[in-house]
Amino acid sequence: MEYRFAEISDIPLLAQLNEQLIQDTGHPSRLSARELEPFIRGWLAVGYRAVLFEDDGEVVAYALYRPDETYRPDEESVYLRQFLVRRGSRGRGMGREAFRLLQERIWPPGCRVTADVLCTNQPAYDFWKRIGFRDYAIMLERDPGHRP
Repeated sequence: MEYRFAEISDIPLLAQLNEQLIQDTGHPSRLSARELEPFIRGWLAVGYRAVLFEDDGEVVAYALYRPDETYRPDEESVYLRQFLVRRGSRGRGMGREAFRLLQERIWPPGCRVTADVLCTNQPAYDFWKRIGFRDYAIMLERDPGHRP
């Protein structure tokens, strides 16, 4: 597996990948890839980095992350906002390999990594647990129109 940092010209591809991530995770957003492009552009403008992982010249996965100084100022930390292995590439170790590359070649050695997983996304939760993540916090949400 090879990897490369995404460039501005990759924004349409990143938006397509983000759209698949939204669909696969049960996220409530129904934005199209075209509607997601400004969000991707904005994240890249404020310090997020995107990495594309390729196998035989085909993009099989991506990650969107940023350094996370808010967690603990005394240690290096990364917040992994998005991580996706494309549907046709799952079950072949691509996610594990992509994460290994992030840890060994892209992120600072030994840094803390945090990631969010939607409660509706059991396969992702299982993946993160298999590669050594542990439960840390539960974020709760209340719809704006909800009345007690």
